Amino acid sequence: MSERKDMEVIAELVPEGSRVLDLGCGTGELLAHLRDRRGCTGYGVELDDANLLACARRGVDVIQLNLEEGLKLFDDRSFDVVLQLETLQHLRNTEKMLRETARVGRIGIVSFPNFAHWPNRLAVLRGRMPVTKALPYEWYDTPNIRVGTYADFEVLAGKNGLDVIDSFGLQSGEVIRLWPNLRASVAVFKFERG
Repeated sequence: MSERKDMEVIAELVPEGSRVLDLGCGTGELLAHLRDRRGCTGYGVELDDANLLACARRGVDVIQLNLEEGLKLFDDRSFDVVLQLETLQHLRNTEKMLRETARVGRIGIVSFPNFAHWPNRLAVLRGRMPVTKALPYEWYDTPNIRVGTYADFEVLAGKNGLDVIDSFGLQSGEVIRLWPNLRASVAVFKFERG
């Protein structure tokens, strides 16, 4: 998967000049990109000490916070965009964090590995859990608490009163709009509160 191309595709979903909160921002690469190329401001939220240091080195404002504790620190609609990229599958209370994302931001953007991607289906048919670029761990050492599919998120969004503005899959840096549940390794959704 072309991680750089994926980042650029996600960045295009963020309106220029937005105030952004990036939940699970990692090393801050996307926030730095948004700041430098799209004139955005904002904060990252990260737990890992090494990632916090990498953010600081990039000049990205970052807050150390465990997402499992929620976003009580932030007021309603305090950000234009809240990003939750490749984090939902690591959280115990996915639905609560999704509601918090919608509360804190005017727009939410999430991405996660799409378990319904055809190579994953094939691995399961062969009796094994898949190991792919999007799901690179064996079943016994994965940091993913749960797996989901593109179609599952559509249902979850509706259940939580979220209006999906845009959705597509990503596969090797390419946007997949035709049958993304089958053809894409990563699902991407842009939504707002209904």
